[in-house]
Amino acid sequence: MIEIVVYDPRWPSLFASVRDRLTGPLTGLVDRIEHVGSTAVPGLAARPTVDLTAVVESLDHLPAVIGRLAPLGYCHEGDLGVRGRHAFTTPPDAPPHHLYVCAADDPGFADVLAFRDYLRTHPDTARAYAELKYFLAERFRDDRAGYTAAKSAFINRIVATATRS
Repeated sequence: MIEIVVYDPRWPSLFASVRDRLTGPLTGLVDRIEHVGSTAVPGLAARPTVDLTAVVESLDHLPAVIGRLAPLGYCHEGDLGVRGRHAFTTPPDAPPHHLYVCAADDPGFADVLAFRDYLRTHPDTARAYAELKYFLAERFRDDRAGYTAAKSAFINRIVATATRS
């Protein structure tokens, strides 16, 4: 079921705690770990799951990343249909989050950052996005693929605006 909740001011610290848990094991492989998605935008309503992206210089490092994450309880799930972005299961003892790995030069990752950063600096657009998400969550309550697809036009428009600037 798709649930959208009001912004939780604990999301940044939840991100930081997961990031800190990953930093040591991924040292030397990961350039940085970014807080992405709606929980990374202060004040934005979101699904209550923090999204993190670990950025590697090249996906050649992916096998080593998979090996270092396995002892922490993460299992590689492949790209889940998003080329260039690799997903991992969340360990049962961890707070709710989605962990992804992508290369620093991945165009899709650049779009994710552009969207996040635009919403952070344009509160009216962030509010409009929240309203859309509430509406779509009601409409597509049990259809995550439909919910995601229905947000695409809005997201693509904002990414186009953000990358033109």
